[in-house]
Amino acid sequence: MKALLLENIHPSAVQVLESRGYEVELRAGSLREAELVESLGDVDLLGIRSNTTVTKRVLEAAPALQAIGCFCIGTNQVDLVAAAERGVGVFNAPYSNTRSVVELVIGEIIALARRLPEKTQRMHDGVWDKSARGSHEVRGRTLGIVGYGNIGTQLSNVAEALGMRVVFYDTADRPAHGNARRTSSLAELLATADVVSLHVDGRPGNAGFFGDEEFAAMKPRAMFINASRGMVVDYDSLRNHVLSGHIAGAAVDVFPVEPKAQGDEFDSILRGLDNVILTPHVGGSTQEAQEEIGWFVAEKLAGFALAGSTALSVNLPEVLTPPLPDGHRVGFLHHNVPGVLARLNAVFAEAGDNVIGQHLSTRDQLGYVITDASEPLPAEAIGELRASEHCVWLRTW
Repeated sequence: MKALLLENIHPSAVQVLESRGYEVELRAGSLREAELVESLGDVDLLGIRSNTTVTKRVLEAAPALQAIGCFCIGTNQVDLVAAAERGVGVFNAPYSNTRSVVELVIGEIIALARRLPEKTQRMHDGVWDKSARGSHEVRGRTLGIVGYGNIGTQLSNVAEALGMRVVFYDTADRPAHGNARRTSSLAELLATADVVSLHVDGRPGNAGFFGDEEFAAMKPRAMFINASRGMVVDYDSLRNHVLSGHIAGAAVDVFPVEPKAQGDEFDSILRGLDNVILTPHVGGSTQEAQEEIGWFVAEKLAGFALAGSTALSVNLPEVLTPPLPDGHRVGFLHHNVPGVLARLNAVFAEAGDNVIGQHLSTRDQLGYVITDASEPLPAEAIGELRASEHCVWLRTW
């Protein structure tokens, strides 16, 4: 069994997979499509972060691939539909680096409010600029959070602890934490907030979500932070509004196009601007977060490959399975049509095999059933199920 881990995934993932019997290959950088096609022929598990894109072509070239682990929050770098059609499970870490992102954003809010980027640069240039001009406390200021999910809600809690007022906008119906107040529209939030922080996902519909119109609607001398996805913001417009003085400062951690490997050249129209913090997509990159992510995602990959569990899969029906029984387990991923479960159970009955536990879930066009039985299914019965027109795959443990 072989696992390929890209983009400097934490050693905790290696420890988990090696302890389960996997041969693990580590690579420091990401791979482009053609490189992935060449590399995945005999790989069972693939681990990536945000810089590796897994396309339908890549999946078609990976006949042994069982699962993909996104060792990060986002999964938009994977063709989830194509992966589901091939029965390849995709797993991520939706909670493990939340605190790290929140702490970075809080640090950036304080740094921008105190104009620390320009202060420290002048000190390095040998200029003593001891002045309170443009420098403010964050206490009493209003933070506007766009996207009130796992990160947005925790940011809300920490910001309130600093004495900030919090307003938020989300298209989903999410309950407010603490004294935070939901706004009825994005326009209302932009007109209210002294700091706007984006925490939206990378779905295609969010491309270009925040542009010139939104920057113009922000309060004069407000600050802007994007630690979500690079493609959601028009950075040409951000540059113009910073240069005009309408935006007092900005912090950006994500970019539409990012270097593929450590040490590669980085270019952006935001370079060189006063009171603009640029960081290389490190929102979740703390030792604590990466260790937790490594362990968490590797456990999900191993649980799926070695026991059939799809707990927290983002693209397959979710079946939370108990530990492997003393008997035998069959996992059957199939097209979600009437009669499949009845036929499956009939095959067990015809084989004289007693079912001791069964777990079923459906998702969109797929159904997934785990069946624990007292005896192994005969090869003929397994062959019959695999030959079914509705079978995506069948695995036994």
